[in-house]
This record gives sequence, C-alpha cells and structure tokens, in this order.
Amino acid sequence: MPVKPSEAEEEYFAKQEMQHRLRERAKLDQAMAEEEKKRLKQLHFMRCPKCGMQLQEETLNEVAVDICPDCRGIWLDDGELAKLTEGQKGFFSTVRGLFS
Repeated sequence: MPVKPSEAEEEYFAKQEMQHRLRERAKLDQAMAEEEKKRLKQLHFMRCPKCGMQLQEETLNEVAVDICPDCRGIWLDDGELAKLTEGQKGFFSTVRGLFS
C-alpha cells in the first residue's frame, strides 16, 4: 500500500520546484537580455548618433576617427582625443607642466 506524503513534504517539494523554476527563468531572462544587447550593438555599429548614416573611418594625425559624410560630425573612440592632443602643447599646458 503506497504511503501518502505528509503536508510538510509536499510543501518542501513545492518550494524546491518553485526555486528551480525561478532560477531557470532568471537564466532565460539574462540570455535574452544579452542577445538583445548584441542585436542592438550590431544594428547601431558604425552609425552616426546624430543622423543615423553609416560612418566612414578616416585618419587624422595618425589617429583613425569616424566621420559622418552626411552631417560631417566627427566621432572619437575611447582614448583618441588624448592621442590627438598629446603632441600639441600650448602655452597653458607648458605653464601647467611647470607646476606639476
């Protein structure tokens, strides 16, 4: 004759099942968020933030910058502005260098 599980056992296994489902849902949500981020990056990669046209890469003082052929905007990646200005020392930069 089969033994009927107690109410505490049923509650325990119901909690375990719920926790398992919540973990699986969290994994699925994270995977979907990463996929959406990847899709948006591909959609906007090398597009002008101002007008949406395809950017063209051109060399300016040995630094590759992105230029929009439509609105003529110039877009710099991380560190490119520092590379463009590092060789150009003006009067104030020289004075500041004396005090640092």
